[in-house]
Amino acid sequence: MNKGQFRVVKRTQKDYTLAFKLQVVGEVERGELSQKAACRKYGIQATSSILTWLRKYGRLDWYSKKESMSNKSTPNRKIAELEKKIRRLEAEKVVLNLAIDIADETLNADIRKKYLSLLSNESNNQQALSSDNTQSGS
Repeated sequence: MNKGQFRVVKRTQKDYTLAFKLQVVGEVERGELSQKAACRKYGIQATSSILTWLRKYGRLDWYSKKESMSNKSTPNRKIAELEKKIRRLEAEKVVLNLAIDIADETLNADIRKKYLSLLSNESNNQQALSSDNTQSGS
């Protein structure tokens, strides 16, 4: 076999049409390709070109440091990271609620009830103030 048959031709900047850029951006944002995979597939010289297109034409936030440093960041990976963060925060909430329950038992106090009643009183006071201001302004 001739080696030249399978060689990928590198493109130059003038070859990239707007439609081509939008196609690549769409594939990367949908998670079909990583930036490196898009470079290999389409013969793009650098992932920085794709990152520039993502920032210019993309619908996602491609300006954060974490994503710009990692060429492997895709929407699917970002979703997975956010789901992991949600699970961690839910676990923290369980621990904090347990700590409040233990404090209630050991201190013989109703921390949760006191806090909730304070919040409802604050809310009622704010509503009363806003209704007074509305009536006096009429």
